[in-house]
Amino acid sequence: MTTETGVDFQITDEMKMIQQSAREFAESEIRPHVMKFDEAQEFPKEIVEKMAALGFLGATIPAELGGAGLSALEFVVLMEEISRVDPSVGLTLAAHSGLCLSHVHMFANKDQARTYVPDLATGKNIGSWCLTEPFSGSDAGGMKTTARIEGGSYVLNGSKTFITNGSYASTFVVMAKTDTSKGNSGISAFIVEKAFRGVSVGKKENKLGMRASDTVQVIFDNVRVPKENILMKEGEGFKQALAVLDGGRIGIAALSVGLAQGALDAALKYAKERQQFGRPLADFQGIQFPLADMATEIQAARLLTYRAAAARAKGDDVNLIAAQAKYFASEVAQRAATAAVQIHGGYGFIKDYPVEKFYRDAKLLTIGEGTSEVQRMVIAKNLLK
Repeated sequence: MTTETGVDFQITDEMKMIQQSAREFAESEIRPHVMKFDEAQEFPKEIVEKMAALGFLGATIPAELGGAGLSALEFVVLMEEISRVDPSVGLTLAAHSGLCLSHVHMFANKDQARTYVPDLATGKNIGSWCLTEPFSGSDAGGMKTTARIEGGSYVLNGSKTFITNGSYASTFVVMAKTDTSKGNSGISAFIVEKAFRGVSVGKKENKLGMRASDTVQVIFDNVRVPKENILMKEGEGFKQALAVLDGGRIGIAALSVGLAQGALDAALKYAKERQQFGRPLADFQGIQFPLADMATEIQAARLLTYRAAAARAKGDDVNLIAAQAKYFASEVAQRAATAAVQIHGGYGFIKDYPVEKFYRDAKLLTIGEGTSEVQRMVIAKNLLK
């Protein structure tokens, strides 16, 4: 294995403009409503519509298909700024753009792309990605959802759980077994419309964090999916899912960096304003050291995430670097959120301060789109080739 040490990305003026635009949007449109959405577990429909109007939902899709034509590196800048204010909104964007839309764009044929990509890229339709099941998480090969051919259709049966955007999505990418004897090699991917008879939304999850992000069970009961809605060929769904997850993990890494930065921003503000023993907290070394640690780890996570995004933009294999970025950044986010709560003391434990929500939101990042343990497995596998 060779290790590349060169930095191959640059912070351009265009990236700075995207960053500023996303930051202004997050501050003006999202921040005033963060706790309302969290308390009510309310999907931020109007904010999603505004993001669509700004081109955020189809950020990396080419203009000819309705997207903004941004690079993977520009997208992580956008994701970081949104998640710095509300990680729940960042997660909504990640599931729509980084999973569902990305899967369709990467593996659709020309007819499928013309039919589905523009409506997803412009936000006319919201997308959702369906892999996890009640009894199969990291072990995708254990899925029970099946698709059998019958006439001119596949008949889809099964249920998916922990599905982000499921209640509001019009378009699903669904992984199902077309050959139950082949394990992962028997999994295929399908574009499924919510309007198809037999598609229904089940239980909405009552979550610890990311509560404004919609998370539900989606049920498929004898759903007839046209043959032309299979993505590429039978048996290729698992390989497709792995490729999609490589990109999706870079998005979650960016989300993690944004959350961590939001926690640091809040901790810095509090440390400067809060007085103890006649002095600001920021004067005390016991506060300065964790702030320094947070800032250093966040910058390291950001650079690793940028490195992964730059590699993806070049078309490189990002399996290793994406896993490293997602693993490190998500763990940094959890540590940063914990340190921010500690710096706030008792006030960090109440909902009047944003660090309480960052603390709850951060945990999902070490679980979703592959747990930290799975990322370490991927990293080790690459090291031991």
